[in-house]
Amino acid sequence: MLRYSLAYSIPGVAMLGLALGGWWTWLAALETYLLFPILDSLVPEDRTNVAAEREGALSASWSHRLLTWSAVPVQVALLVWGGMFVASTEPMVWEKIGAVLAVGICGGAYGIVAAHELMHQRRIERWLARILMGSVGYAHFCIEHLQGHHVHVATPHDPASAVRGQSLFSFLGQTVPGSWRSAWTIEVARLSRRGRPALHPANRMLQDGAATIILIAGAAALWGWWGVILFVGQCAVAILQLEAINYIEHYGLRRKEIAPGKYEPTDSRHSWNDSRRLTNWALFNLGRHTDHHNAAGRRYQILRHVDEAPQLPLGYAAMVIIAFVPPLWRRIMDPRVDKAMSELS
Repeated sequence: MLRYSLAYSIPGVAMLGLALGGWWTWLAALETYLLFPILDSLVPEDRTNVAAEREGALSASWSHRLLTWSAVPVQVALLVWGGMFVASTEPMVWEKIGAVLAVGICGGAYGIVAAHELMHQRRIERWLARILMGSVGYAHFCIEHLQGHHVHVATPHDPASAVRGQSLFSFLGQTVPGSWRSAWTIEVARLSRRGRPALHPANRMLQDGAATIILIAGAAALWGWWGVILFVGQCAVAILQLEAINYIEHYGLRRKEIAPGKYEPTDSRHSWNDSRRLTNWALFNLGRHTDHHNAAGRRYQILRHVDEAPQLPLGYAAMVIIAFVPPLWRRIMDPRVDKAMSELS
């Protein structure tokens, strides 16, 4: 369990920055996008898998579950601390901007990652995931990811699957509104099956939208305009990180259309795999994304490295940085996409 406690270095560093103030408020950004890429390149990869006879006991481990459950109070505490920090008259504007980044990076690299694990588990854990995603104003992701992305991944029907040659910026214009529309369609269909109209109080999209408005109003009441800036700003940073990772995880990989509107089953060839040790410890094995799509309910601690899957050349943090430079991204990734797709043929 201790290896995955590295995930807590992200909110820990963010809180340290808020406590120290000054340029320390930017420490979370440096840790995530400078320190982790460097360490990932120095620490050997981990391609080992848990022995089959140990998977059952390890999957039932309460200590591993507590690591993700406790993300809820930690995330809430960081939001409150961030609000109090930016509402103070002492910090300079650049310190407050650093605080917004710190809270947002934590929400994206820690809160959303924990939520991603939780939303694939039992009912109470799905509620915890909804709280975490609501804290970054993106609760509809819980609907779309489970019932949209996992069904349509690597096809034109999935807004979270980027095509070869598509830039991150183009992808953001596709996935942010596209995932919302997908979640709305899924939710309306659910209500229709129960004989309820779209604008029913049971509509989770409406509930989550109302919750976001209440949170913004609460931030304004407690901490003024800087509170609103903090909440909306950290939402934007967290969502940007989430969608950048979505971009990386399936870039260019497509399932064959075997009949009009029907695609081959999803398998290990349709997700990029990452075996960087530190990245996976800090992100609850998110890099073992291929196995996650093979068995979506498998607990993070027993996710497997898949040798036959396409392999990312660098860890997630480094790949996010590269994704913001489209020519460099295409130079690195397009040949790998071509090789992976040729092997699919």
